Amino acid sequence: MSDILSRLRAIPGLAVVTDTGAMAPHLVDWRKRHYGAALALVFPTDTTSVAAVMQACYETETRVFPQGGNTSVCGGSVPDESGRGIILNLGRMNVIRKLDAEDDSIIVEAGCILQNVQEAAASIERLFPMSLGAEGSCQIGGNIATNAGGTGVLRYGNMRDLVLGLEVVLADGTIWDGLRTLRKNNSGYDLRNLFIGSEGTLGVVTAAALRLFPRPPHFLTAMLAVQGTDAMLALARQLRAAFPGEVSALEIMSHSQMTIVLRHVPGAKLALPDNADWYLLIEISGTTAPEILEERLTTALGHAFGTGTILDAVLASNERQRAELWALRHHVTEGNVKEGMGLTHDIAVPLAQIGPFIAAAQAWLARELPQARPVVVGHLGDGNLHYIAMLSHDDWEKVADKPGLTAHLNHALYDIADDMGGTFSAEHGIGSIHIADMNRYKTTHELNLMRGLKAFLDPKGLLNPGRVLP
Repeated sequence: MSDILSRLRAIPGLAVVTDTGAMAPHLVDWRKRHYGAALALVFPTDTTSVAAVMQACYETETRVFPQGGNTSVCGGSVPDESGRGIILNLGRMNVIRKLDAEDDSIIVEAGCILQNVQEAAASIERLFPMSLGAEGSCQIGGNIATNAGGTGVLRYGNMRDLVLGLEVVLADGTIWDGLRTLRKNNSGYDLRNLFIGSEGTLGVVTAAALRLFPRPPHFLTAMLAVQGTDAMLALARQLRAAFPGEVSALEIMSHSQMTIVLRHVPGAKLALPDNADWYLLIEISGTTAPEILEERLTTALGHAFGTGTILDAVLASNERQRAELWALRHHVTEGNVKEGMGLTHDIAVPLAQIGPFIAAAQAWLARELPQARPVVVGHLGDGNLHYIAMLSHDDWEKVADKPGLTAHLNHALYDIADDMGGTFSAEHGIGSIHIADMNRYKTTHELNLMRGLKAFLDPKGLLNPGRVLP
């Protein structure tokens, strides 16, 4: 223990924190469901110091837990409980190295806050389309490590689609410089993709070259109050057909979810009927003038209005109103934390199976755990639903100690998704809480391939141990 601490303190420019109180915020996830312990918390300021940290830990066989903004919901961003490792926090590596309008690219360090990257892109009339509820605190390195999704996947793809190149420090301190901004590179294996979504188990991302897009001059943002699941799904199909290539977001919130947000989020308000089954948030963007977009939207939705499928709709007429609509969507987690114990399931199914999944999951919940309310929020365009069994704090206390309750619920919902060709983890990752699910839903061959990669890149098993792989 003293050897690794003395070696870390000798690294130029590296802040080494061992005070328990100072480390405390980094030892628990933001939902306060996962806790850990560490020998030290270190803050490098450049890639060279990250490499020095990794080399020291490799030679002393010290565990390393990479950490960004600590916004993980899967227990992947806090250390284990052994207290035998260090937290490598990249928050001080927050330099935007290059911003290039001609190349439509930006090169940033891993500790850059997502919102700061968005704003840097906007400063040259470009768009970095990754958008999350935690964008004011999550960091690019963490977004890459978890292959974050967010609200723009329908049009722009997830994080894997936005990364052009990476700089990564490997377990032994070797630096791989792959910070190219090429759109086409067919020269061998795609090493970049090994590290995206690996949750810090194969290497530490220290910088990234990211894709930018021309910033659309016009946005049309609307929210619809819709009756019926089938009708809501049909509307989404109609909108994708009516605005090919122009729909950037199709987000849904169940009535139960909207009620929670309005009850618990300060300033949240909704100028729509409060009795709709679903609330569908639409964003369309492009070069078409807003008044023409609005006319096309009215035409596309005309039949649904006539049949009563759409109870009402509200269109944002300025940026403030647009922000207010998006705030309803982005603050769902804040509201859910205050509401009770939300047992969240980050599933994805093929688009055609969204309706059947919702029906099957609701039937199971009503039969097996009637104390829980189904709360649904999701990215309709990519099949990713956050299906939440919400219990009041009182009800949770009554059932929390019931043997195997949570695992029984999880497996039931994941089995439904799996039978429909879906997955138990769409965008949140595996972390520590889904290790057993990897054994249940991944084949032995798949797991052995992953273990082979892990053994090659991290032969001593020091990088974020206990995450991703059983």
